[in-house]
Amino acid sequence: MISPSLHPEPVRAACEPRRRWAFALTPRALVLLVAGFLLLIPGFYVDRLSYAMPVWDGLILLACLLDGMRLPKAAKIVAERSWSNAPALDSETEIEIAIENQSRMVLDCRIVDDLPVTLASEPAKLRMQAFPRVPARKRYRVTPQQRGDYETGGLYIRYRSPLGLAEKWAKAKLTQTVRVYPALRSSEEQQIFLARSRQIDLLLRQARQRGLGRDFESLRDYLESDDLRDICWTATARRGSLITRQYQTERSQAVWIVLDCGRLMRSQPDGKHSKLDHACATAVALAQVALYSGDRVGLLAYGQSIQQRLLPGRGASHLRQMIELLAQVRTEIGEADHLRATAVLSRLQPRRSLILWITDLAETAMRPEVIDGAMQLLRRHVLLFVAMAQPEVERIAHARPKNVEDMFRSAAAQEMAGRRELLLAQLAEQGALTLDLDPEVLTSTVLNQYLKVKERAMV
Repeated sequence: MISPSLHPEPVRAACEPRRRWAFALTPRALVLLVAGFLLLIPGFYVDRLSYAMPVWDGLILLACLLDGMRLPKAAKIVAERSWSNAPALDSETEIEIAIENQSRMVLDCRIVDDLPVTLASEPAKLRMQAFPRVPARKRYRVTPQQRGDYETGGLYIRYRSPLGLAEKWAKAKLTQTVRVYPALRSSEEQQIFLARSRQIDLLLRQARQRGLGRDFESLRDYLESDDLRDICWTATARRGSLITRQYQTERSQAVWIVLDCGRLMRSQPDGKHSKLDHACATAVALAQVALYSGDRVGLLAYGQSIQQRLLPGRGASHLRQMIELLAQVRTEIGEADHLRATAVLSRLQPRRSLILWITDLAETAMRPEVIDGAMQLLRRHVLLFVAMAQPEVERIAHARPKNVEDMFRSAAAQEMAGRRELLLAQLAEQGALTLDLDPEVLTSTVLNQYLKVKERAMV
């Protein structure tokens, strides 16, 4: 789950009048004024009764005037908007609106909360009674549809007295920047992967695998086959005999998450979220499991230039920083510069590490540049190369043609699918772990593959 420190801060402000006029008539007052026309009917028969309508309407207007003058100024109303949790894709976020009435009159408030379309498809409309000096509160829920930073609007309030003949319009400037984070897996799903990660860690602790890595494990007497560089001279001086250090396989590795933000990641296979949105959700889930396993996690998001980078680290604050960066990555209209990303990553991580690269393969006659970049990384690192599948191409390739046009489309789709398989097979021959996945199963498959790499101590 996202840390509470990522929640948007509550915003509080006094209201300001929205109109130059002191007040306006309510629908109730207008109905009462129109009802005065009914008094014209008896006026057709008795002349004296024809004065009933202007007298009635005059009394109603006088009552409206007195009611409007009694309404408190807008500054007497203080509004506040607070968030129960951090907004994330496909997760309901509860928003609480509080109205503090600093006047002596009970107010009937009708409220419209102006939020961007990415947070709420329609403005929320609320109604509440605000008693003097007692904050009135009401909650509603929204489901964000896009990642990133968005500016909220103000809070529009129409308030009336209990009589309800006149109303004033006010606005509270509750503008703020709200950040929407990548989608999160449910706690139950995440606990399964965390439990398996813990089990693998315990097995590796029991195995120890002495002598293979460079993590210090213990001291023992020197043997003729030992490397002289492993002799511990301080322990040798204390004991008077040669003492050798024993090492074990490193259990803590660097895990890099590399995200392609180029044009190929703009498509929406599910018609709702882009491939990059799914990739960001997978990155958050993998970071949580890897950090729980004791690994250090880094991030590199790139398009034609490097968008975000974060060196490998540990801890809750590091995870929060990564989630902040993932919320800000954006797809670009041009092709991503894969070789530049490869060069930057090689410079930032010279030692062997596990690299999760989420991208897609361009349909070109030449070998895609991303394959060349992946080949370079394989010389030093363990590469988990994930290509985002294209479900629509798969459906066309496996569909039965009904006419000549469908036949050509099916043949083209089969050629595209075959080329993808060939490119991924070439990477696999060089030692890469390759996956061609639908976005719906991306996260769970990547987490399982990471745990297999961890279990086999491949890094």
